Amino acid sequence: MGKRIGILTSGGDCAGLNAAIRAVVYHAIGTYGYEVFGIYQATLGLLERPPRAIQLTRTNIRGLLLTGGTMLGTTNKGDPFGYPMPDGTLLDRSQEMIEGYHQLGLDVLLVIGGDGSLAILRKLAQQGNMNIIGIPKTIDNDIGITERSIGFQTAVNIATEALDRLQFTAASHNRVLILEVMGRDAGHIAISAGIAGGADVILIPEIPYDINKVCDHIVKRRELGKNYSLVIISEAVKTIDGGAITNVDVLGERRYGGIGHYIADSITSKIGAETRVTVLGHTQRGGIPAATDRLVASTFGVAAVDLVAEGKYDHMVTWQHRQVVSVPIEKAIEHYQTVDSQGTLVKTARGLGICLGD
Repeated sequence: MGKRIGILTSGGDCAGLNAAIRAVVYHAIGTYGYEVFGIYQATLGLLERPPRAIQLTRTNIRGLLLTGGTMLGTTNKGDPFGYPMPDGTLLDRSQEMIEGYHQLGLDVLLVIGGDGSLAILRKLAQQGNMNIIGIPKTIDNDIGITERSIGFQTAVNIATEALDRLQFTAASHNRVLILEVMGRDAGHIAISAGIAGGADVILIPEIPYDINKVCDHIVKRRELGKNYSLVIISEAVKTIDGGAITNVDVLGERRYGGIGHYIADSITSKIGAETRVTVLGHTQRGGIPAATDRLVASTFGVAAVDLVAEGKYDHMVTWQHRQVVSVPIEKAIEHYQTVDSQGTLVKTARGLGICLGD
């Protein structure tokens, strides 16, 4: 019998989400004759009455492969178990979201999200007799059990291109140019883009740094006739005394931001180098998805639909050893995958003479 599949994107956006939605629709309808319903604004769409959703067809997903962001919208707010109300109180609205799932008559909900989203949706599913399947996405590539996640490669490409462009202006002005990139608590973007983009210094939260060693490296480059240096820093890198640099926005939310300027000031004060800082920010999330992200997203979407056909719920699709396999969601999000300080990329950076600050 035909099944009704719901699909939503949750958490921060990234390139490749639409490619995953497209793959689900193509495979679900074309291969199995299922119906697919896209839920707007992640779980927030389940709170509306009727639930805010649209039936997805081959017609209304046309052109999605190249499109950044997500056609369904997303949110990283609104924990159903502690939902913020206008008066500042927190309300458990989990049952309303569960009711929204059942009002849509869904057999399964495909969740495209990171570890936080998957943990919340799994708790909802257990509480409300819901079936879910996970599809991993995060530009940080920090979900423990998958080698690839949707959005990561595009973010790396954008950061690499930024380094490529900064190299010429750094050389023209004899400057130290610093690029601050995203990375909530992991330095995967910084280490990958830093190697690919020819950075001279890479600072990531997994490897404690000594600012004097960073400055010594820049000075030695000068002595060798290299009049400029490129530094790439993950936003989660700490200050010298071990504190995180964050900012509080007008809504009271605390976010990373500012470590690039902190390091720049430290370098200038110690060796007198002229420094400039570029904070790449949300440009890493946007734009046309890279070929790898389109491939990964498409593969994940097809594999997730196959899990629906098998009735293999409470699982997440993962990329392991050059193929897609499924693992229980609980196992998939059990461990947070930071950069291995003894791993291949770190060894590569050291072999290329890149300073990691230690």
